[in-house]
Amino acid sequence: MVKQIIISISREFGSGGHIIAKKVAQDLGIPLYDRNILEGIAKEKDIKVEHLEKFDEKPRNFMFTRSVGEHSNSMEEILVEMQFEYLQKKADDGESFVVVGRCAETALKGREGLLSVFVLGDKDDKISHIKEEYQLSDLEASFKMVRHDVKRRAYHNRYSDFKWGDSRGYDLCINSSRIGIEKAAAMIEACVKE
Repeated sequence: MVKQIIISISREFGSGGHIIAKKVAQDLGIPLYDRNILEGIAKEKDIKVEHLEKFDEKPRNFMFTRSVGEHSNSMEEILVEMQFEYLQKKADDGESFVVVGRCAETALKGREGLLSVFVLGDKDDKISHIKEEYQLSDLEASFKMVRHDVKRRAYHNRYSDFKWGDSRGYDLCINSSRIGIEKAAAMIEACVKE
């Protein structure tokens, strides 16, 4: 019997974490879950995916929501619960997969076969990557990087039990600027094979 492999990849914006995740999933021949989780949830719940996309990986809007005990009417929080349940069901079914973001290292905490990874990069390299990817100026790329990372940090810190980017919360932290995309993917794959 093949052992289950679950790789959770969190990343700084512009670090190439999503590219690394795609490469690892392709090399290992396992599915990649990212925003496509929303499509699976929408199909299961018979809702339009566009409705879910508005609330994806966003912190709760405290001005327009209420909580009573553990129950909330916040669509952001309801979607987080649905994504956690979706990933847990995939893991319970014995599926191997790579997942990008979504606080998967918290949703799947304690599972045998889980490898949690954080991908970071040097500021100048990230800005250069963002400029090229989105056809932006240095200043626009810098603002985009900061804006995305602020949102990711707020989201992660709300739904996880440790701070975003804190190396103590991950099994492996990789600076893609220092070793590159190919070697980063190879390093993750080597950890899985061990």
